[in-house]
Amino acid sequence: MIRIVIADDEELIRGALVALLSLEPDIEVVADVADGEAAVAAAVAHRPDLTLLDLEMPGLDGVDAARQLLRLVATQVVIVTRHARPGTLKRALSAHVRGFVPKSTPAAELARIIRSVASGERYVDARLAASALTEQECPLTPREIDVLRLTRDGLPTKHIARQLGLAHGTVRNHVSSAMAKLHVGSKGAAAATAWEQGWI
Repeated sequence: MIRIVIADDEELIRGALVALLSLEPDIEVVADVADGEAAVAAAVAHRPDLTLLDLEMPGLDGVDAARQLLRLVATQVVIVTRHARPGTLKRALSAHVRGFVPKSTPAAELARIIRSVASGERYVDARLAASALTEQECPLTPREIDVLRLTRDGLPTKHIARQLGLAHGTVRNHVSSAMAKLHVGSKGAAAATAWEQGWI
């Protein structure tokens, strides 16, 4: 029996995934949750064989949730997405996600992918892989990515500095550098561009 946790903030999608995957004789849904933080908690509590994460959830997105829960639990992670932005697949693979599939995947195919990933295989949808091969490399440093991620969350520069343990001026320098690299005129535009490219 493959024990899975499902995380998706869209209740209708999550309910459909639970209902359809529960029909499979060798798959047991042990928990379903609505956000990334709850996914980490459910994985720790239930120790599933596989965790199925929506890419775009409030708080922790699927990649960040995967990164956190894989530090705590020996599970395989599959991410499902409606819109894979360029850069997202690379982020997912660097977080040790084992499967990356579009939400348009038929239920029987998703069940097959879950079985495959649970047995140690890796699965990446061919269309998503093709788009990843043609995408632009991220020009940002890891610290610039951290700053832009928090900027996109709406935090002012002083709070970003406090959260990252940096001087206020250092945060401003990272923002300026990111704006120059992305050829945009504001920190909000830099954060939006980085998000659209899947870098944050």
